Amino acid sequence: QVQLVESGGGLVQAGGSLRLSCAASGFTFRSFPMGWFRQAPGKEREFVAALSRNGGNTNYADSVKDRFTISRDNAKNTAYLQMNSLKLEDTAVYYCAAAISLTSLPRTSGSYKYWGQGTQVTVSS
Repeated sequence: QVQLVESGGGLVQAGGSLRLSCAASGFTFRSFPMGWFRQAPGKEREFVAALSRNGGNTNYADSVKDRFTISRDNAKNTAYLQMNSLKLEDTAVYYCAAAISLTSLPRTSGSYKYWGQGTQVTVSS
């Protein structure tokens, strides 16, 4: 059974940091590019970041570039999203996902086949 389980969300003040984790099971994690998306209340799900299978290539949304870092540990079947300098507008449910294509780092949610249940990140002033 395929599972992606996010953790690490919570309440943080603006300017603070959080590290999200995404634990994968039920599929060959190291074979799939991974992505993070987020969805704020009343808004569509949006792309945050993506990472190639070996971690050598990344793709970031402009809104998080230079603040967020995506990474993975294939030995632990886990992907991470380090979030620094958090802003109020980063408040959302964050989802990790495994891409359909094994070679690209897509920004569209339809290009991902496995999804986690999400973890809430709330940034306060």
